[in-house]
Parts: sequence; C-alpha cells; structure tokens
Amino acid sequence: MNQNRLRIIGGEWRSRLLVFPELAGLRPTPNRVRETLFNWLQGIVTGARCLDLFAGSGALGLEALSRGAAEVVFVEQHPVAAKALRGHLTHLDAHHRAQVLETNAETYLLGTSRSFDIVFLDPPFHQGWIPRCCCQLQDRSWLTQGARIYLETEVGFSHESLSPTWEWVRTRQAGQVGYHLLRCRAASIIRQPPPPLGVGL
Repeated sequence: MNQNRLRIIGGEWRSRLLVFPELAGLRPTPNRVRETLFNWLQGIVTGARCLDLFAGSGALGLEALSRGAAEVVFVEQHPVAAKALRGHLTHLDAHHRAQVLETNAETYLLGTSRSFDIVFLDPPFHQGWIPRCCCQLQDRSWLTQGARIYLETEVGFSHESLSPTWEWVRTRQAGQVGYHLLRCRAASIIRQPPPPLGVGL
C-alpha cells in the first residue's frame, strides 16, 4: 500500500482510504495504535467535541468523525497539510462538523478558549510541546469536566513533567512510540503514578 495513504479503521467511513501529502515529519498514528485508542474511547466519542492539535494527516480527528463525534477542530500550521485536510472533509461531506485552522498549536491555545471533551495531542517529539500544551489546556479552560486527552510521545517521556491534576488512565508502547490516555481531575486530588505499560483501568 502507498505509504501516503491513510485507512480509516471504523465507523461510517470504515476502510476508506485517503491520500495525504508527503511532508517531512508527517507521521500518522499507526492503524493498530488508533484501533487501541478508539477502543479506549468507546462510548465517549459519539457526540463528543474534539480538538486535534498538530493534526498533520488528520488521522485521529477523521477517525473520531467517522465514529460519530459531533465536531472536530483540526489545528495544523503547514498550509499543504491543512489544504489536504479541507479536501478530505469536503470529499467525506463532513465540513459541517469540522473546522481546519491553519495556525500554530500554541498560538491557538493562547486564543479565546472553548471546551472540548477529547483532545488529541501528537506533536513533534523531543521539543517539549506536551507539557506546554497540557498547561494551556488546563489553565485556560479548554476542557470539559472529565475530558480525555490522548498523548503520543517519544519513549521515555517523563510523566513528572505534567501537573498532579492529570490522571493517567491508560498507557502503552508500540516500538519507539508511547501512547497514553489521560483525564484532568480537580487540583485538590493528588497524582497517582501511571499504570505499567500495557495495563489500563
């Protein structure tokens, strides 16, 4: 299969193939990781308002729309990737449930906030994006109560770099990539350590 093709795993557009541009650093979340993630989110995605930061190919946000998300905001600063995303949404007749914003993720989070139920956070590795973005998500009221945040990280990412208000619900590793599901709790609750890799609640 062409390495620049994305296959939607489940939902309304199951097995649909979409072509994304060949850009340096663009690495869609692998199929098996997406399948695991959306198994974790089963019962939560339908009707959810989602934010796909560092959207890239749009793999996570498109999968959420296919599975019944009410809305997805895609934030992608590369104009070629953003244009491709808009084309996919038009092709899938999903533009009424989605928005593509061609801007930097940090710039977006410093703007006027609104609340999301699910946030997909898959930034370039080893650049310190996750602690900064999580801080903005929490401090600037981007999250609904009980919101889930998906993180895709380099192996060895420090859990201690995040606030004690983040609960590590699920965490696994695939090759050199860690993937995690978090929930933001009240500031008064003390941090619990993340579960061992491959273990979830």
